Amino acid sequence: MKLVLVVNPAAGGGRAGRAVADVEAELTRLGLEHRTELTRSLDHAQELARAAAADGATAVAFGGDGLVGAVAGALSEVGGVLGVLPGGRGNDFARVLGIPLTPVPACEVLHSGVVQALDLGEVDGRTFIGIASCGFDSVANRIANESRLVRGNLVYAYGALRALVGWRPVTFTVEPEGAPMRTVTGYTVAAANSKAYGGGMMMAPDASLQDGQLDLVIVGQVPRRRFLRLLPTVFSGEHVRQPNVEVIRTPSARISASRPFTMYADGDPIAELPVTVRTRPGAIQTIVPASR
Repeated sequence: MKLVLVVNPAAGGGRAGRAVADVEAELTRLGLEHRTELTRSLDHAQELARAAAADGATAVAFGGDGLVGAVAGALSEVGGVLGVLPGGRGNDFARVLGIPLTPVPACEVLHSGVVQALDLGEVDGRTFIGIASCGFDSVANRIANESRLVRGNLVYAYGALRALVGWRPVTFTVEPEGAPMRTVTGYTVAAANSKAYGGGMMMAPDASLQDGQLDLVIVGQVPRRRFLRLLPTVFSGEHVRQPNVEVIRTPSARISASRPFTMYADGDPIAELPVTVRTRPGAIQTIVPASR
């Protein structure tokens, strides 16, 4: 098996770039043929992924979840195989799959793992692998991406706390396929292809990467102090038991809001509301741990 490492050297505050030499040494030790390509942008990463597939190689996304989603989208178009090495801040896709969260140990999955067909999400034609969300999450993601004071996955919790300070409730209109339209005033609407985002926040604890469905998580209005008290429960997924949280399983949905928001997916901006979000069942062949 040939591997092409598609590396975002700036991911995780430069974590991926600093680990390249160690990863290359480990792949050599495991007997895996490989070469490394450094990305200039997500579009460039997609070009590299398509070229790898055309050469009969496995494209390995080495960076954050945004890079993984971009590479996965490109490979799904050409029938390529995706490998994942965690190199970002959150690494939630690797977390959900059971891939080690440091890159050198994760190389073993590329060596001994198996290929499975996993679902992708799509927002107005752009793919994502984890969770796409808007509203309060839009503000929190923007703050996290702009932060230079907090590093690692704590940056997402920092973004949420900062976002809460100036937050004003918004009214969402959600039109799930096969279910009644909802109009809800509150905080966030998330369309989850996977369980986790934000460095281990289990926003959709029952979501599956292989069921051909999205879990829509709608967080309705509660007083700001109560929201703050409940925020830590997202890490265990217990928030979905709260009366202000509704989960709807659907293959697609139309989402709009009473004021403008950018929808973020896998930590990056993906589209402006209103949007249509849907699942693409079994769209990407992915190397996962054999024990999964």
